[in-house]
Amino acid sequence: MNYSAPDLTIHPPRSTRTRLGGYVLLPRMLDKCRAELNGKNGEYHYNCPLDQRILGFAGIDAAALKAEVAKGKTDSEILQWITENQTHKRSDVEIAQWSAFREASTMGDNGSREFVNAQIKAAGGAEREDLATWFDWLDFDDYVSYGGKP
Repeated sequence: MNYSAPDLTIHPPRSTRTRLGGYVLLPRMLDKCRAELNGKNGEYHYNCPLDQRILGFAGIDAAALKAEVAKGKTDSEILQWITENQTHKRSDVEIAQWSAFREASTMGDNGSREFVNAQIKAAGGAEREDLATWFDWLDFDDYVSYGGKP
């Protein structure tokens, strides 16, 4: 996969679990942003509710981050920019705790559980009992959306 210009019409973004600077979600969000800038985002959207969680935690404006990504900066350069421009300075421990919390987050309300269960069933995964967290579901959805077997 070309991380500087991902084509999300032919493969998914990086997993929600992939970390950059300790942050879960960040590499995935950058993939979606780059793909959107290049018109290759497919079904994926930058600044979706999941992206807004990391943007809020880090204290980064979505439009400002997108402008930096549009300059062609690498993941490392974007991480440096985030560190220098975030309104909420976070320690490595805070980032690790937030990332662990996000990775373990489950569907907290009946509507969310019903939505995810319907999506899993529609994708042929009705027998899957191991899909307990949001990240589990997103990884599963990415996998089956690009031809993987449930």
